[in-house]
Amino acid sequence: MGQLGIYVERYTISNADEMNALMRLSQVARKLGHRADFVFRPDMYKIPQYNAIYIRALTDPLNSAYVAARTADMHGIRVIDDPESIRICCDKVNMYRHLLRGDVPIPETRVFDRSEVGRQAAEQLLDELGAPVVIKAPNSSFSKLVERARTPEEILTVSKRFFRRADRIVAQRFVQSSFDWRVGVLGGEPLYVCQYVIPKRHWKILTYTPQGRTVYGPVKSIPLEQAPKGLLECAVKAANAIGGGLYGVDLKQTNDHFVVIEVNDNPTINAGDEDQVNGDLYERLIRFLLPS
Repeated sequence: MGQLGIYVERYTISNADEMNALMRLSQVARKLGHRADFVFRPDMYKIPQYNAIYIRALTDPLNSAYVAARTADMHGIRVIDDPESIRICCDKVNMYRHLLRGDVPIPETRVFDRSEVGRQAAEQLLDELGAPVVIKAPNSSFSKLVERARTPEEILTVSKRFFRRADRIVAQRFVQSSFDWRVGVLGGEPLYVCQYVIPKRHWKILTYTPQGRTVYGPVKSIPLEQAPKGLLECAVKAANAIGGGLYGVDLKQTNDHFVVIEVNDNPTINAGDEDQVNGDLYERLIRFLLPS
């Protein structure tokens, strides 16, 4: 029997869909003869007692989840997500460099620092990438600090705001689509496939209103065997450029061509969404974390 620690924060268990997914995971673990416990921040000292740690909390290197990952890694305990994957995926500049080294197709991308931003540079950026251009802060998540700019003035305004919290920012060619593909990859193998539908009158899958409300579209789960040709291969190639753990690869499709928008460590797994038609993903997660 193995002992699995599921590291969570209070906000994790307050999300009903995520909590239901964790309960399904725990049930599968018990069915396979293992024990699964929730581990909170005050329980972090217990991590060395477990055979594996599964992190379900925001994994920024400045958050407690990264400390949990480092603690597990230092004790030779298998952990999702591992510290190296967190460091790469939580810095988009680092992530895109890994993808480029791995010959992974991405939208045309530029990285620039504060000294390189000016009216002339903004005009050149629009000439090279077209309008609108997508501006991203390197440490953004859940579509935050990701905006479109259509004019040099908008580029300068967004850049100035993003540079308050970052030394470098990313600009990318905008790829129009009605949905994003999300492919879950575990240990170099596809785990699930979804379409994240972009809400009407919006351009990204998750948008925040001025009042703080989130706007997002439905999630359509697709059987792995029905995925379009080339999608899984592209996603696995992107995941392998980062590491060998669990990743959510976001892709855009134009005709039969796919480009990777980003690779997420600690991807969302909500009951009724990612597991709609790929219900074996919980057993595969357990067997990966606690191999017999």
